[in-house]
Amino acid sequence: MSDPVFFRRAGSVSVSEIIELTGAKPLRDGDLSARIEAVAPLDQGVPGIIVFLDNPKYADDVRATRATACLVSQRYADRVPETTIALVTPEPYAACAKVSARLFPDSLRPGSAFGNTGISPGAYIHPEARLEDGVSVDPGAVIGPRAEIGEGSFIGANAVIGPDVRIGRQCSIGPQSTVLFALIGDRVIIHPGARIGQDGFGFAMSPRGHLKVPQIGRVIVQNDVEIGANTTIDRGANRDTVIGEGSKIDNLVQIGHNVTIGRHCVIVSQVGISGSTDIADFVAIGGQAGITGHLKIGMGAQVGAQSGVMTDVPAGTKFGGSPAKPMREHMREVATLTKMAERKTGSDSKE
Repeated sequence: MSDPVFFRRAGSVSVSEIIELTGAKPLRDGDLSARIEAVAPLDQGVPGIIVFLDNPKYADDVRATRATACLVSQRYADRVPETTIALVTPEPYAACAKVSARLFPDSLRPGSAFGNTGISPGAYIHPEARLEDGVSVDPGAVIGPRAEIGEGSFIGANAVIGPDVRIGRQCSIGPQSTVLFALIGDRVIIHPGARIGQDGFGFAMSPRGHLKVPQIGRVIVQNDVEIGANTTIDRGANRDTVIGEGSKIDNLVQIGHNVTIGRHCVIVSQVGISGSTDIADFVAIGGQAGITGHLKIGMGAQVGAQSGVMTDVPAGTKFGGSPAKPMREHMREVATLTKMAERKTGSDSKE
C-alpha cells in the first residue's frame, strides 16, 4: 500500500525568512540561509526541520534535538544545542504556526474532496442563486434559490445551502454540512457535518401538551470564525443567534437559540449553551461545560471543563465545578472533601 502525502509542501523556507515572518531573534551566530522543509515535534527534530518549545514539561527534551532551528522562549534558549539555531520569541507556538502555514498553506482550511476547482457538474445550484467568481462547489452540494456566495469560497460535497443564505468571501463550508437561515461573513470555516440555522428548541409547555414556538430569527456568523465538525447552532426564536468575529468553536458543541457569543471566544468540544445566554468577548469555555439559559458571561471570563454554570459569571473571573462557582472557592471545597475522606479512611483502618 502506498503512503500518500495529504498536505504537499509549498516550498522550503530559509531561517532568515522565518525570522522576518515571526520576528524571532537568533540567540547566537548560525547559518541563516539554511533551508527548512517541515515542522516537527522536539523528539523528531533532524536537519531540515524546525521544532518549537512552548510547554515547560518538555524543556529537557530540547537538549537532544538535532533540528536545524528551534523556536523557543528566552527562559529556555540556553538549553538549545549549539548545532541548532535558537530563535528566541515570546510566543514559540504562535511563531511555529506561522511557519507551518507558510510551508503547508492548504492545511489552513478544508478543500475539495474531489480535487475540484470551479463548479462540479454533479452540484445542484438553483438558477436564482448568485455565485461570484472563483467559487468551487463539489459534487452533490445543493445551493438554494437566491443564495449568494462570495469570491473564493468552497462548498463541500453534499453540503446544503438554503434559500437566501449569504456566505462571504474565502469561506470553506465542509462536506455534508447545512447552512440555513444564516448570514456568514468572510473567511469563515465550517467543518464537515456542522448544522447552522435549524430550529431552536422552543416550546410553550402546559399540562395539555407542548406548543411549538415558531423560530423566526437567523444565525449571524461574523468574519474569521471557525466552527467544528458536527457542531450545531440554532437560529434565533425572535432575534438572531450571533457568533462574534474571530471566535473558535470546537467539534460537537451545541449553541441554542438567541445566544450571543462575542469576539475571539474559544469554546471547546461538547459544550452546551442554552438559549438567550450572552457571552462577552474573549471568553474561554472548557470541554463538556453546560451553561443554562438567560445568563451573562463577562468579558475575559474562563469556565472550567465539565462545569455546570447556573449563575452569571463576572468579567475576568474563573469559574469551575457543578454548580459552578469561583475557581478558588471550588478548589477549596474539593480540598476539604479530600481531607475529610482521607481522615475517614484513616479512622476506618484503625477499627
